[in-house]
Amino acid sequence: MSKNSTFKSTVLIIEDKESMANMLGQTIGAEGYKTLIARDGSDGIRLVNDERVDLVITDLKLPGKDGLDVLRAVKEKNPLIPVILMTAFGSIETAVAAMKEGAYEFLTKPFDTDHLLVLIKRALENQKIITENILLKEEFGRELGFPKIIGKSQALEDVSRNIQKVAPAKTTVLLLGESGTGKELFARALHHLSQRKDSPFVAINCAAIPRELLESELFGHEKGAFTGADYRRIGKFELADKGTIFLDEIGEMDLSLQAKLLRILQGDAIERVGGTRPIHIDVRVVAASNRDLEKAVLEKRFREDLYYRVSVFPITIPPLKERKEDIHLLVNHFINYYCEEMKTETKEIAPETLEILINHTWKGNVRELENCIERAVILCNGKTILPEHIGLATLETTEGLLHDIPMEGGLEEVSNAAQRIAESRLIKKVLAQVGGNKTKAAEILKVSYKTLLTKIKDYGI
Repeated sequence: MSKNSTFKSTVLIIEDKESMANMLGQTIGAEGYKTLIARDGSDGIRLVNDERVDLVITDLKLPGKDGLDVLRAVKEKNPLIPVILMTAFGSIETAVAAMKEGAYEFLTKPFDTDHLLVLIKRALENQKIITENILLKEEFGRELGFPKIIGKSQALEDVSRNIQKVAPAKTTVLLLGESGTGKELFARALHHLSQRKDSPFVAINCAAIPRELLESELFGHEKGAFTGADYRRIGKFELADKGTIFLDEIGEMDLSLQAKLLRILQGDAIERVGGTRPIHIDVRVVAASNRDLEKAVLEKRFREDLYYRVSVFPITIPPLKERKEDIHLLVNHFINYYCEEMKTETKEIAPETLEILINHTWKGNVRELENCIERAVILCNGKTILPEHIGLATLETTEGLLHDIPMEGGLEEVSNAAQRIAESRLIKKVLAQVGGNKTKAAEILKVSYKTLLTKIKDYGI
């Protein structure tokens, strides 16, 4: 995408008097804003259509098209762009008309430039809030703050280190990993650590939206672009301007749409569906997939040129089975989170329950673990989460054994290995239940104290 701008926002000034236009340009530019200047309404409308503009200040009386014409053109292009009208011939009727047309404010000349600067700042902040509210509605009120990544495994530290390295750059990042590993969480962390953190983070799941609607979701559409397009829609790329767009499950995108995405990644402009003019944007793209994209390229299901464009900096998120040392930390985090959310007393995890969780295969990764703990907090009436609360005990007895038993050698050899694994786990479980009291454990296991000690030593417990 385009290079990061050193300016806060772009302000378009439309004023036919040269001295006034230059004064406003210098005053507003001194505050760190990028300024564009037009001397008439037609030129101003052209700049609105051709350039990325965040706010418009326009005189009401202009050669050719007047300020109200400019206002209508701006709102037609993007209703989120604030417009401040100014005139030396102010009247209540004109002000009311302007506000009804969508003007942010109406100023009568002469005015205090400090007041104008306050209005500009307030208007841009209001624009940001409105944009975020649109995103919040579409994300069902999910908090957009900095994500909390739980874990201390080496695999997770390697990922975090790469995220920190690439975050300040404008480089396109491809996050790879199994479903449920937290790719969006890492995408949000990348955004938060970048210079774009104060701008929107927009996430869209390419697999969750029908192919015929995805183009409109991404790039927006003009009124009348297709049947049912009764109004202009602003797409996710425009909403993410100056921020980050997260394209989850990019491998599910239709080939024709992949071609359009490639053109955008090679430039800095989009076109709405049914539109004829390019819309300049500054967006960082982070993509993600749980599919083997290289294989998809070979099978002609994913464009090779797009693959090389999005995989400039690939990062693979490790599955939970490769970071088992993080499971205890994740379990405690989710227990505390859901106890607080459900306003119930804080619970603890029983040792035997934790052992089951650590040995589980977690095909759904962190998402599956979180769902399991949420269910357990609901089912647990006491202070301790037991195996029956997580619903994995029976399943894990089989899965865990099969996973650890060596499937080589003779039947007797395999049988002995299975016995050792089963006995070791049972002894650990009973010792945890009796607080390490070996006498009580021997009674429960129905073996002599000496036999128990021998097995504890033999199994390295």
